Parts: sequence; C-alpha cells; structure tokens
Amino acid sequence: MSQQPHIIEPATQATSCVIWLHGLGADCFDFVPVVAALGLPQNHGVRFVFPQAPTRPVTINGGMPMPSWYDILGMSPARAINQAQLDESVATVKGLVADQQSKGIMPSRVILAGFSQGGAVVLTTSVQSELPLAGVMALSTYGPDLGAVLEQAKQAPKLNVFCAHGSGDEVLPMSMGREAHDLLQAAGHQTEWHQYPMGHEVCPQEVADIRSWLVERLGL
Repeated sequence: MSQQPHIIEPATQATSCVIWLHGLGADCFDFVPVVAALGLPQNHGVRFVFPQAPTRPVTINGGMPMPSWYDILGMSPARAINQAQLDESVATVKGLVADQQSKGIMPSRVILAGFSQGGAVVLTTSVQSELPLAGVMALSTYGPDLGAVLEQAKQAPKLNVFCAHGSGDEVLPMSMGREAHDLLQAAGHQTEWHQYPMGHEVCPQEVADIRSWLVERLGL
C-alpha cells in the first residue's frame, strides 16, 4: 500500500472489524460517508478499516496512473488482469486481517468488503485465505478466475456473502456479478443476491440492506 489505511474507531472498545476496499481510481475515503449513513446501533463496537490502493499505470485507461489494486490489461472477452498485482493486493488484505487478530479481533469477527475492483480482491482473499470470516460484502464486483480459486479451496470454511449490483451498471455488467454469486452458491457458500435499479454506484436501499446484514452477521 502507498499509505496507511484510514481507520474509524468505534466510541467503545472495538469487538469486530470491517475492512473495506475502494474501487479503481478512488481512494480510502470513498466509503467513509457510508459509515454514518449505516446508522449502526449506539456502542456497536465496529472498527472500519479503509486501505488505500497503490497508484500505478492502468492499461485500459491509456496507461494513466491511478489508485489500482491491480492493472487491467483488457476488457474482452473477459477482463485480462495483472495476476501478480492481484496476488500482492490479496496478501495486503490478509495482512490487515492478521493485524486485527494481533489486536484481539479474531477472523470470525472480521468482515471483508469491497466495491468493484476492491470487491474482486476481497472475493479472492476470502476464498484463498480459508479463514472463518464473519462475512463478505461483494459490491458491484466480479470474481477473477473465481471458479479455479474455489476449486482449490474446496475444504475452506463456508462464507456468508452479501452480493449487490446495479441492473444498469455500465462499467461492470451485472451478469459478471451474478456469475460470481452463482459460483459461490454452487460451491456451498451462503449467498444473498441484491439487485438495484442503479449504475456503478451505491444507492440508499443498498445501504439499508447492508446495515441489516451487518447487524445480523455481527450480532449488533
């Protein structure tokens, strides 16, 4: 990472953690406003960690440098990516989970969340890590080579995954998000599919649904 994560500590002692990755070209502050919008119960004890992707050239954007969890080399027939950079980002997220564990928050109290490219990193990390996570939020995202990743982790603990996508997503077609959901479901993971009349974004109803899911998963 090019800088330390932005962290929002709860008013009381942290007893759980949400690690939330931004999308391509955004930054670690992108989803900070969502924390207040969630309106979690008082004394919720949830620490929010927002890591920052490194700034590097992105091939599909003419080589323009921008915050990116990995380079995207091409859009079709399927997204071609820099696998080594994805692996680096996965290692970063695993390190953040380990850091929370060193602070007394076990993986079973950690939720990994990610939007778009950040969600792709989160899905890969969640399956590869084989950790008993509290849950995963896959927002307007997809799973790079997810079928193969799932095949290699057949014995991993089953995940609880909140999948959300906009029906009018012009950046990352909803079909890609649905494919990731279906692969996870077929592999025995507990999944929820939420579809909204929006583009590549987050809407108020989605925030409300995320709140309900977080409250349930973390027992808030």
